[in-house]
Amino acid sequence: MNIVELKDVKKKYMLGTTEVNALKGVSFAIEKGDFVAIAGPSGAGKSTILNMVGCIDIPTEGTVLIDGEDISTLSDKRLTSFRLHKLGFIFQSFNLIPVLNVYENIEFPLLLKRDIPKKERDRTINKLIEEVGLKDRITNKPAELSGGQRQRVAIARALVTTPLIILADEPTANLDSETGHRIINLMKEINRTEHTTFVFSTHDPHIMEHANHVIKLRDGLITAE
Repeated sequence: MNIVELKDVKKKYMLGTTEVNALKGVSFAIEKGDFVAIAGPSGAGKSTILNMVGCIDIPTEGTVLIDGEDISTLSDKRLTSFRLHKLGFIFQSFNLIPVLNVYENIEFPLLLKRDIPKKERDRTINKLIEEVGLKDRITNKPAELSGGQRQRVAIARALVTTPLIILADEPTANLDSETGHRIINLMKEINRTEHTTFVFSTHDPHIMEHANHVIKLRDGLITAE
């Protein structure tokens, strides 16, 4: 079953008075439980695709279907709900809240959902903290953690709402290669055990090696899949 489908998607931006064709007619499908790398040089269109799948942007032309819904037809309120309930995000800069500790950073998306009892939140968060190997760091704030530990917090935070899809934008870019390998192995294990769909934008050959499905982009077009 396809959880993501792009059909002849084009995206144009205005950069001052210059029209930029970020995507020039891109079509592909991602199955539920897939582990996908969207690869290509800077400016190839990777981030534009991630923004579409993340319901942050909509196409100029063509169709983007997420879990069977055309994102162009959804209201702002519905898109916000979609992002909160169906999508998880992992960024290369971690995007953790500096004043919150590990537990509180992971809890934050659940508080936005508002309908989850504290006992259930505690159980979910503690399980994830154990899964990502941060049990002994639960009260530490981001400044007290290494880059790899911060990325583990970001992974747990992305998983805490049990999303259908996790979008990871260059998740190993700010990590040394050994830590990056461990982070990818952790995500691969979560993909295997939880059947969560992972979609990466990446330059990292290690991620491409681990991916079940690699989509290569150049100049807004797919060159290989």
